[in-house]
Amino acid sequence: MSRGRVKYKSLEQASPSGLQISDLLLAAEEVAETVNFGRIFGNDRPVEVEIGSGKGGFLIEAAQRRPGHNFLGLEYMGKFAMYIADRAVRHGLGNVRVLGVDASHLFLHRMCPACIDLLHVYHPDPWPKKRHHKRRLFQTSFVDAAIRSLKAGGRWYIQTDHAEYFEVMKAVTLDRQELEPIDFTDPEAVAEPAVLQTNFAVRYGQGGESIYQLAFRKK
Repeated sequence: MSRGRVKYKSLEQASPSGLQISDLLLAAEEVAETVNFGRIFGNDRPVEVEIGSGKGGFLIEAAQRRPGHNFLGLEYMGKFAMYIADRAVRHGLGNVRVLGVDASHLFLHRMCPACIDLLHVYHPDPWPKKRHHKRRLFQTSFVDAAIRSLKAGGRWYIQTDHAEYFEVMKAVTLDRQELEPIDFTDPEAVAEPAVLQTNFAVRYGQGGESIYQLAFRKK
């Protein structure tokens, strides 16, 4: 889990809606027990969770397109979590929350069962060195937890630009009886391909050449 609320300098500026960074950037204590989306958002709207939100490109764009949904961005890097919250404030997005945590730990130990409508995992760290593979998000235990967290009919979208890691993703998801493969290209659920590239790929112009995608619906 994270080490508590992310500390930040005086970036905080109220948006025209009155939102502040502290309204959207959650403290670890707020999920010390089982995650309660009703308490976090104050309503019972559909919930979308993105793991590894980076600088918030997908999260912000999706929250603008679907104002009737709640969005939780999980970003382990504290400075990025704060950056996303600041972007959401500037766009007046009261349907966004950001949490600086280890997503795998959260799903394994804190995520509520059958509470997520859409789960997004775009370009998770591939940890390419063999000795680091144990750090990868896509392990059987994580997939078990992700499936448990999805509502019946909930959808899970996955994208990577790492071929070997994609084979691992397929190995731990495609044979799961609880998951039905579906078409990834659902305009109501995913952003434009350019938005889904990694920050590294966008910066260095290396993204978009080999993109691998999976999508599932929970039965």
